[in-house]
Formats: sequence, C-alpha cells, structure tokens
Amino acid sequence: MAGHESHYILPRPVFDTPVKLLIVVAPYYKDIADNLIAGAKAEIEAAGGSWDIAEVPGALEVPTAIAMADRYSNYDGFVALGCVIRGETTHYDTVCNDSSRAIQLMGLQGLCIGNGILTVENRPQAEVRADPADQNKGGGAAAAALHLIALSRKWGSQKKNIGFRPASEEILLAGDNDGSPTA
Repeated sequence: MAGHESHYILPRPVFDTPVKLLIVVAPYYKDIADNLIAGAKAEIEAAGGSWDIAEVPGALEVPTAIAMADRYSNYDGFVALGCVIRGETTHYDTVCNDSSRAIQLMGLQGLCIGNGILTVENRPQAEVRADPADQNKGGGAAAAALHLIALSRKWGSQKKNIGFRPASEEILLAGDNDGSPTA
C-alpha cells in the first residue's frame, strides 16, 4: 500500500523575499477540502509565505481560476486543491484528466503550480490523503509550488547572453547611441 512506503522529501526552500500563493480549492467535499487547505496553509506559513484562498464550484474550474489570477494579480505561485471520487459514469475520467492536463499546460508555460486535486476510488482513500497528520497531500501540493517558485526565482534572475536575437534587436545594437542604424 502506497501510504506505508518511505519517500524522500526535498528540504523546504528558503526565500530571500517572502512568497505569496493563491490556494484555489473546489470544496465539493468540504471536510476533505478543509484538510487539504490546512496542510497547504501550514506548509506555506512554515516557508515564511502568505496565502489567499479562492473557492470554485468544482475541479474543472480550478485551472480557469488559476489562469485568471495569473492574468489579473501578482501571485508567485498557486496551489490547486480538490477531490474527485470515482462514480458510476465516465465523468470522473473527464474531470480528472482535463483538470490535470490544464494545470500541467499552465506549468509548462511557467506558472508555479502544486497540484493537490485528489483523484481517488472512494471516500476513505480521500480522507487518508487529505489528512494533514497522515499523507498531507495539501501540504505536498504547497511544497511543490514553493519548490517551483524557488526554481523560477533562481533561473529567472540569471541572464545569459545565449540564443538568437530578433533582427530588429540586432539593428539597434549596431546603431549609434541614439538607436538609429549606422551606414
């Protein structure tokens, strides 16, 4: 059983300037969501960060809210939380796959997102995974976001003079001090 395996956990990142995260949660199963939130908040606070919470109706709306927040606010990262329990129809597969895919695509575009949307077969599995004193998947999602923020700050501050420059930039570099091209 996965809950009894030993896993390596990266040390908590340290930040020179505080981080601010948005926890986006779908509280469809309120008790499970509350435990996920508790774990996420504790992890963020332990790293010296702050957080806001946004609630959305379901797991499919979590990525949309994250995209909106990225567009209209100034968060360093995001924690996606919710729970999808398998039912009698294929709707479970759609919700799990599409919410995960959207979060992954935003991550590939540079957003720092920890995905803590549980996808489980039954309620007992969700309860164990959400419990901050047990598997603490909310805390794990927050930790993932914090690690990605640390990497983005590390790599975002490195300016390397590699790659290609657009032709318009080459013309400016070859010009006089006023930026006009020289003959």
